[in-house]
Amino acid sequence: MKVTGTTGPQAPTSGKSARSASGFSLGQAGGASAPTAASAAAAPTSVADVSALMALQGVEGPLEKRRRAIKRGVGLLDRLDEMKLALLSGEGDPALLERLARNLREERPDGGDAGLNAVLDQIDLRAAVELAKAELRRGEA
Repeated sequence: MKVTGTTGPQAPTSGKSARSASGFSLGQAGGASAPTAASAAAAPTSVADVSALMALQGVEGPLEKRRRAIKRGVGLLDRLDEMKLALLSGEGDPALLERLARNLREERPDGGDAGLNAVLDQIDLRAAVELAKAELRRGEA
């Protein structure tokens, strides 16, 4: 099928349905005709197919879940490092504690690997302990 200008598509030269290199079929070629009952019945099916494909794109695979779990763990470690540096310099930053608490509250995807989950559990525990210690320091002041 070739589109030229504003006049619309040109019919393929062969009588069979045109297939592209990707395997999609363009259907029967013909002039502009009124929609038939068959084409009207096929329309909802194609919409359902497209919505099913879009739903599949939203489903995360195991590699994506693992990547998100690692990203969350690295973010928590970064906040813990920032907190360590702030404590060593003698500065208490409430915004830093809030960022750490927010990162800890984020949903943790299951990485699918027992070793990775164990490391992420230890990071979560360390972050929770540091938040609890900060709360105790705030209560004493």
